[in-house]
Amino acid sequence: MTDARSVSFWLDDLAAKGLDDLEPRASLPGDVAADVCVVGAGFTGLWTAVSVLEREPDARVVVVEREFAGFGASGRNGGWASAIFPVGPAELARRHGTVAAGAMMSAMTDTVAEVGRAARALGIDCDFRREGTYALVRSDLADRAATLEQHEAREAGLPVPERRSDPSLGETLWTEACASLHPGKLVRGLARAAERLGARVFERTRVTDVEPGRVTTTEGTVIADRVVVATEAWGSELPGIDSRILPLYSLVLATEPLSEAVWAGIGLPRGATVTDFRHNLVYGQRTSDDRLVFGGRGARYHFGSAIRPGYDRSEIVHGRLERTVAALFPAAAGARFTHHWGGPLGVPRDWHPFVSPLAGGRVVVAGGYVGDGVATANLAGRTVADLVTDRSTDLTALPWVGKRPPRWEPEPLRLAGVNAVIGSLSVADSEEQLTGRPSRIAAVTARLGRA
Repeated sequence: MTDARSVSFWLDDLAAKGLDDLEPRASLPGDVAADVCVVGAGFTGLWTAVSVLEREPDARVVVVEREFAGFGASGRNGGWASAIFPVGPAELARRHGTVAAGAMMSAMTDTVAEVGRAARALGIDCDFRREGTYALVRSDLADRAATLEQHEAREAGLPVPERRSDPSLGETLWTEACASLHPGKLVRGLARAAERLGARVFERTRVTDVEPGRVTTTEGTVIADRVVVATEAWGSELPGIDSRILPLYSLVLATEPLSEAVWAGIGLPRGATVTDFRHNLVYGQRTSDDRLVFGGRGARYHFGSAIRPGYDRSEIVHGRLERTVAALFPAAAGARFTHHWGGPLGVPRDWHPFVSPLAGGRVVVAGGYVGDGVATANLAGRTVADLVTDRSTDLTALPWVGKRPPRWEPEPLRLAGVNAVIGSLSVADSEEQLTGRPSRIAAVTARLGRA
């Protein structure tokens, strides 16, 4: 059985502060019946359970989870509740039309505030603070990228990010539509909230098969009118989803609490998030207890979409992240890193998140957030709840409803292709840093990665 405290800083922090003993719930006690069975006790599954019970308080809702609530990406991420959608406004408009794209982006923007509102209404103190995102502009190329981002927002009718200047952070592009939070507090609080509303949450229960009306597990069978699959990266291990989702690792680290003098030198307000314009994404936040939590991509994909505990940590990638922190924030050089962790995020072949009703709506699969799932999962949960309670709403009309991702290439093409893209992005960042010119490698890689 997995030691919950070892999974991430967020979960260890809960136990260290006496906020959650992280004791696992009971397993499924054999065969049970439900109106709705949710597979996966992460953000998507738990927001779904809560939202269903808010709509239909007498519904019989069962949640089954292979480990414990928050074991997956919901307990491991960087704590950004952002309006970022992996498919940008222009591409969304090309695929779905201008009106549908606008509705999707507006729903994402509204969801950032909704996460905070809903958490408060459920009595969950998850350190939610909406201080926005500061994207560092420290080169001519970053300046051009910032200008392009402003132009694209203006063209899409979205709030235009602001140019800001700070003596410590330097030039930045500030975006309001992002909040920071403590994901461990949120996901564990959601599990308790779902139970208060009447859901039955069973942990240490591995699902082996999903079909209309039935969820088969190692501990028994759930017979349910509607089934919701909310497994994100772990869907790659389920029949019927498998090659439609790819588990790609993102790694994270946390510093010790930093002094006010250090934070003054960094320049990031408490509760704010930070990134820059490199191709291999990095992301950070200043936590409520003044740590810097900082993560990034760059870990390799593993053959056969393998997910293993040993992949959660990498001396090479974590070492690179530590050096990046020192390079971006010299005031933090010498800070002690107390936690190193990581985990897989779910990537569809076309990078397009989805809410997919199948079998006439008797099964709904949601996910594919490409690492931007903290807020997106809330929107998905509310949307799925409308679908399984037979409501036709503005949410069920959004263009990701009915979207089903294509399959990834078979192995070994998948291994070669994905790792080539990952490696190329690192090369592109190095090339641009040396030459000061846009990388042709990055342009080709972007087209290949989303083909």
